Amino acid sequence: MADYAAKGDELEKKAEKKLTGWGLFGSKYDDAADLFDKAANQFKLAKNWSRAATAYLRVADCHLKSDSKHEAASAYVEAANSYKKFSTQDAAQALNHAVNIYMELGRLNMAARYCKDLGEMYEQEQDLERAMDFFDKAVDLFMSEEGTTSASQCKQRVAQIAAQLEDFAKATKILEDIARQQVNNNLLKYSAKGTLLNAGICQLCRGDPVAVSNALERYQDLDPTFSGTREYRLLADLASSMDEGDVAKFTEAIREFDSMTRLDPWKTTLLLKAKKTIQEKDDLDEDLT
Repeated sequence: MADYAAKGDELEKKAEKKLTGWGLFGSKYDDAADLFDKAANQFKLAKNWSRAATAYLRVADCHLKSDSKHEAASAYVEAANSYKKFSTQDAAQALNHAVNIYMELGRLNMAARYCKDLGEMYEQEQDLERAMDFFDKAVDLFMSEEGTTSASQCKQRVAQIAAQLEDFAKATKILEDIARQQVNNNLLKYSAKGTLLNAGICQLCRGDPVAVSNALERYQDLDPTFSGTREYRLLADLASSMDEGDVAKFTEAIREFDSMTRLDPWKTTLLLKAKKTIQEKDDLDEDLT
């Protein structure tokens, strides 16, 4: 490890010397960038991620000075990969530089891909507002490049985060839009029932069983096969239980569905929230009587 780090130091010094020495304007920066890049590789071998990240930033800086913007963006991505080992904030900053350059170059698919990565990084850090912003940006960029599948995946993430932030109206609208697209696509139409289930769960969290019943009617118009699914039956039973204020019935409907089709943590969390609204309503009714 020490040998790799020493080699990295040596290459870095050579790069600095190139920058301070005489040379043709373009080639001086290209040569230095190549040396900084080799130094970064040595630091990676030494598992010195901080030095590797810093070296990649120097690579990016050299490429920007010689107007090699695509190479600069690639270097920022490499810097971000090294930063990810120890600092999400610095990784995000480097990756954001790459996104801005790719957008400037018109490489929108690349910009979209790294916006999605930024969304995932912030989501992992529980910075949900910022995560949602980057997933939203990725949706727009993927759509501009006809990347409908990737755009749909990012839309799902926006909806999930919106629900976590208790913006259930936004989450419901996005999920219903996705389901509408899925129904009209032969390859995706069988996924619509799961998306409509998620939309219905978001409706339940708003504590309005009438709105859920109305939504179920819309969902049947949207997808005539939906009324024959277990997902539809679950939502109908939950709406009925909520309307009756029957917590036991609500819980049993979830248990029965979960025994056949495992509910993921996102659905489970939201269903517990919906159940809590029934319990709170019951407690309020008791207080009033």
